[in-house]
Amino acid sequence: MAHHQVKSWSPFFQAIKAGDKLHDLRDDKDRHFSVGDTITLQEYEPFKGEYTGEECDVQVTYITGRATPCAFSSAVLEPGYVILSIKRC
Repeated sequence: MAHHQVKSWSPFFQAIKAGDKLHDLRDDKDRHFSVGDTITLQEYEPFKGEYTGEECDVQVTYITGRATPCAFSSAVLEPGYVILSIKRC
């Protein structure tokens, strides 16, 4: 299991922090996420171009991608992208 630190835009970050958003679309080409990995999401305000200083830890519970497809993943997910199912730590 690995630990990752990633940028998370404010609207998505806040929804994850509140427990309303239980998934995250990510580029997996250079990180190689695995079930059980932990992620520190760092809130980023894209319109200001700066981090807010807020963080939220989550754990990967499932990965949908080309290696573990769903009915539509090969049609809608570009190679190297995954949908991470996550839960707050």
